[in-house]
Amino acid sequence: MPSAQQLLETLVGHATVSRDSNLELIEFIEGYLADFGVPYTRIENDDGSKANLLARIGPDVAGGVVLSGHTDVVPVDGQPWTGDPFTLTDGNDGRLYGRGTCDMKGFIACTLAQVPCWIEQNLERPIILAFSFDEEVGCLGAPRLIERLMADYPRPAAVIVGEPTLMAPVVAQKGITTLRTTVTGHEAHSSQVNQGVSAIHVAARLVTKIEDIMAELREAGRVDEAFNVAHSSLHVGKIQGGTAINIMARECRFDWEIRHLPQDGFDEVIVSFDEFAERLERELKQRAPEVSIRTEKLIETVPALADRDNTEALTLCHALLGERDNEAVAYATEGGQFQRVGLSTVICGPGSIAQAHQPDEYIEISQLEAASDFMRKLGDHLAGD
Repeated sequence: MPSAQQLLETLVGHATVSRDSNLELIEFIEGYLADFGVPYTRIENDDGSKANLLARIGPDVAGGVVLSGHTDVVPVDGQPWTGDPFTLTDGNDGRLYGRGTCDMKGFIACTLAQVPCWIEQNLERPIILAFSFDEEVGCLGAPRLIERLMADYPRPAAVIVGEPTLMAPVVAQKGITTLRTTVTGHEAHSSQVNQGVSAIHVAARLVTKIEDIMAELREAGRVDEAFNVAHSSLHVGKIQGGTAINIMARECRFDWEIRHLPQDGFDEVIVSFDEFAERLERELKQRAPEVSIRTEKLIETVPALADRDNTEALTLCHALLGERDNEAVAYATEGGQFQRVGLSTVICGPGSIAQAHQPDEYIEISQLEAASDFMRKLGDHLAGD
């Protein structure tokens, strides 16, 4: 049987950057599962270039445990790697280096390595593997994977999303929405500022308002100290506009995000921005009727994971890991999408999020061992041992 480290080497070798296909990796996993007689289902995207994978080990009954992981990784472009990002490298320092080692192919490798043992255990309740595509660009693959899970499988009791948490159970995460705001102004010579409306200047007022909203949330007591950033956060990441220094810009656009607390929600946070933008647009239209401010979602809101309805998943983690403090994280995962359909969900996986998306990304070998131990105990638990 291949070890988790050997499987991780193969998984890292498939460069499943989100902009590219993940089918070669999916085909590898399908072949691996087929060797052990494990039934699986491929769920493709619209053009068939990417796929999710569902697989069941054990009986086709309710009460199983879903182990969820994404197969895509972020790009390495422009990062100063000291070796090939898509070749697993043992640094002889207790760490294994490579893109996706902690986020989150290490978790997937540990699940696959345990498959032969789970088969031999005659599980009383199933283990369901749920591997998705395009998590890194907005959790795009998981909704259709979850839809198929709920339609074709008896209802599972718990979901473990294996994002890197150093094997600590995480019970809450922020949601995220990415947006683009486009401002259309009125061009004029820069010496005649009373004749035009600079889209850049308007955008600057909107960007300042975005930052002000965070302060307003804090002042209103909309905080949750379980998170290291205790309030919903708003951030502008890209801005572009104008054609020349002596022309009042006709267009400016900026891309931004809202990472909302579970108790806030996207709609509650965006309303202040929308009201401000509408007032500003009305004011400026009096000077130039063509002025407009338009905001659109770049992805659908990835829902937050709230610390609720998670007794089954949390009890399972504590039973297998021992009693630990429950944590909350600011990054987004597919956990909220599973919770949205009523499944008891926590996040728990090997590695540290501090290493995710970094050059020379790595996972501690001890973390692979801890995750493998978790998988062994999970089989024992579901076999009634």
